[in-house]
Amino acid sequence: MKNEKNDLKERTRDFALRVIKLYSALTSSAVAQVLGKQLLRSGTSVGANYREAHRSRSKAEFIAKMGDCLKELDESSYWLDLLVSAGIIPEPRVAPLSDETNQLTAIFVTIIKNTKSGLS
Repeated sequence: MKNEKNDLKERTRDFALRVIKLYSALTSSAVAQVLGKQLLRSGTSVGANYREAHRSRSKAEFIAKMGDCLKELDESSYWLDLLVSAGIIPEPRVAPLSDETNQLTAIFVTIIKNTKSGLS
């Protein structure tokens, strides 16, 4: 059975790959490219920050890096919403990625809360 750390490493990597595929499928219009690049940056940063969190030297540093993961997920959710609202991508096309964004957010919130309660 995989441990949580490795499972999330794979999930955040898969999330990044899905964002990359979505970006690659965008039209070459200026708006699609600008919004897509923003999503590309935030969506691929989640896994990088998650890996950094596990190399942290303290629980406070771990919590801060996990907070960075949450910020990147929230930003990714925003760019996905804009891509849909601007009519660039149909909502059903991004629904699974939006769902994964929400699931990862919930997981990271729980990890942060549990880590913080361990500091008390």
